[in-house]
Amino acid sequence: MDNRKYLPIIIIGFIAIIVILSFANSIFYRIEASERAVLFKTLSGTLEKDAIIGPGWHVKAPWNEIYRYEVSENKVEETMDVLDKNGLNISVDVTVRFHPKYNAIGTIQENFRGDYIQRLVIPEARSTVRQVMGRYTAEEIYSTKRPEVEAAIKEETRQVLGAPGNDVEMKSLLIRSIKLPEQIKMAIENKLKQEQEALAYQFRLEKEKSEAERKRIAAEGEAAANKIINNSLTPQLLKMRGIEATRELSGSPNSKVIVIGGGDDGLPLILNGN
Repeated sequence: MDNRKYLPIIIIGFIAIIVILSFANSIFYRIEASERAVLFKTLSGTLEKDAIIGPGWHVKAPWNEIYRYEVSENKVEETMDVLDKNGLNISVDVTVRFHPKYNAIGTIQENFRGDYIQRLVIPEARSTVRQVMGRYTAEEIYSTKRPEVEAAIKEETRQVLGAPGNDVEMKSLLIRSIKLPEQIKMAIENKLKQEQEALAYQFRLEKEKSEAERKRIAAEGEAAANKIINNSLTPQLLKMRGIEATRELSGSPNSKVIVIGGGDDGLPLILNGN
């Protein structure tokens, strides 16, 4: 049997295998669970931004390109100088946690060419922090309205990053620290201390005033009660009560001397009572 007629087929197959192995990395690719991707067709110049590629193994033409995006939560930490409402310089440390919206990475690639963190997230976060803090004084930012300032920064940053065309979902924005010039910081702290002392003094005054009012009301009540008692103690009532007391004492086992009619009001006098 002449096997030479199969030799061209074998050679072609061998060459095909070598070519496939050589281009394997360009043909076969894997998308991890924390990734999404979009395909760019080089020959036509088309970005298939609406065809989001999910996790798993995939095949593509070797001349096409794949743009991968990490869609798990990411974060950036920024230190920036901002100006308050009065033009005072403040240093702020901020952490932003975010991730691209899973079904919008094609739009992100089209608008920011994959570098959306440097082109979008960081600039917009910095801009929002500056805009919001520019509406407040250093004292408000540092102490009295800090929660309000943080809430405004978070909400406005979330709206900007999540707007159509940006499509980044912000999970949280944390203000790690706010640093003021030392003399301004001391002035604010002294002012807050004086305000606390004034509030404490006012509280003590109110407490003492309430106690004085309580004593006055109690005294008035006691005086009114005594007045009622005095008005009810007529001579006849006192005499009757004296007679009742005399009866009770005369019936007790203790030795005593009773003088009938010895008192000014005719009541008995009780002597030598034990």
